[in-house]
Amino acid sequence: MPTPDIDVSPTESRTTVRSADRPIAGPDASTADRPWTEVLRDYLELTKPEISFLVTVSALAGFLLGSPDTLNGVVLMATLVGTALCAGGVGMLNHVIEERFDAQMKRTADRPIPSGRIAASSARPVGITMVCLGIAIICPLVNPLTAVLAMITAVLYVYVYTPLKRTTKWNTIIGTIPGALPALGGYTAATGHLGAGGWAVFAILAFWQMPHFLSLAWMYRKDYARGNYAMLPVLEPGGTSTAAQMIGFTVLLCVASVTPFLYSTAGWLYLAAVAPLGLWFLWTTVAFARSRTGQAARRVLKASIVYVPVLVLALGADWLFV
Repeated sequence: MPTPDIDVSPTESRTTVRSADRPIAGPDASTADRPWTEVLRDYLELTKPEISFLVTVSALAGFLLGSPDTLNGVVLMATLVGTALCAGGVGMLNHVIEERFDAQMKRTADRPIPSGRIAASSARPVGITMVCLGIAIICPLVNPLTAVLAMITAVLYVYVYTPLKRTTKWNTIIGTIPGALPALGGYTAATGHLGAGGWAVFAILAFWQMPHFLSLAWMYRKDYARGNYAMLPVLEPGGTSTAAQMIGFTVLLCVASVTPFLYSTAGWLYLAAVAPLGLWFLWTTVAFARSRTGQAARRVLKASIVYVPVLVLALGADWLFV
């Protein structure tokens, strides 16, 4: 049965919902009385592993597009490890900055920092260290240009995109820039320069983010309102703008996904996979526009999560066999 709102994710318990009323843990929060495995699990959660995985996979996509003939395994590994460290560190710093706002939202109240399991003062230096370590790996082992892109990504995400989430409905569009730069970084890691293939994969990831994050914002719009976030579905609850942007950016995604083939950086096998994949993604956004239910938004979200790994698999298969 269609659900008009999804305020609590299926993995969250009622205890998680009630935890929104807890006081925020202070800097003296201790982990000494907990098993190290639980502490480690909480720190892993702070790295936003799902998002970090997609970011790292997008860097792999850029690297494949920039390596039409041969792959440098050492450079590839350094790129992926450095990107994963930067993404995880940025995710952790995002948790630190949004501690008080996360405590007000049902979906995020039981995260390690607002629930008091990890102190923000402990997570902050870990996040900074991860970002610095990632850049320190990329700069000498890959190239300085890719390291600069990683640094710009971290600064834009932490100091521009994160604060804008509470001030303007355009935050999601602005956030596509740091969200897509790792894909461009993957390309520069392979080539050492900015090129058409790099900007093509940047565009793909930038356009992909809009239906991905708008569907999430629609599902949890009441929660975002509690957290004082200026998300488009919160400020324009009718859903017309949300649906229009989902469809529009997915159309742009479908067009952008063809450009690697047009630039001859990917072959027919990639095209045969990515064209129907994009049309399926587009169909979910059109279905959302018709119903504007939580269930329809969840289908868009699931399609977006599938899209990037399948695109990379298509690139990999194309690189191996074509």
